Amino acid sequence: MLGFKLSAQRPPEPERVADGVVSRFEHVFEVEPALMTEHVRQQDIPNWDFQRIVDSRWEHLAWMHEHFADSVISGEELLAELEAEQPNP
Repeated sequence: MLGFKLSAQRPPEPERVADGVVSRFEHVFEVEPALMTEHVRQQDIPNWDFQRIVDSRWEHLAWMHEHFADSVISGEELLAELEAEQPNP
């Protein structure tokens, strides 16, 4: 039988990033779990499963970019472009 101890695979405690947003791992942002308890029962999830889900999302995003995007820009590029368009007071 293959198994694991959930206590050894528990994700780190979340750090608040903004109102309603937390982060447990670098570059991975989540809706604060406490905000979701009214509609979705929260479950313990081991690190390896959490990482599997995140990796799958990155793979899906890469596939979408490859198949549907003419170009991909970063958030920093988009913000710089918007700031350049703003009139200076």
